[in-house]
Amino acid sequence: MGKSYWGEWLKAALIRAVKTFAQTAAASITVGATMAEVDWLRVLSVSGVAFVLSMLTSLGGLPEVDKVGYEFIEDEYDDQYPEDDQGLDK
Repeated sequence: MGKSYWGEWLKAALIRAVKTFAQTAAASITVGATMAEVDWLRVLSVSGVAFVLSMLTSLGGLPEVDKVGYEFIEDEYDDQYPEDDQGLDK
């Protein structure tokens, strides 16, 4: 796959992971807790794990990038196996 596909994938995956990090951090902070009462190490730890899991989940595919990359994959397959009558789209 070309550089543009992986660049778009990385950008989309990082955006999702940062959003997941922020949402997890927000959910980890108890409502009504003062700044001193929040266990910041735990909040960062849990949010960091969520970030990593989000990146790993993105390896399964990102809809906003798969639409762009599908044609490239199909063209690459057709070039590699021109004698195959069935192709990916059938």
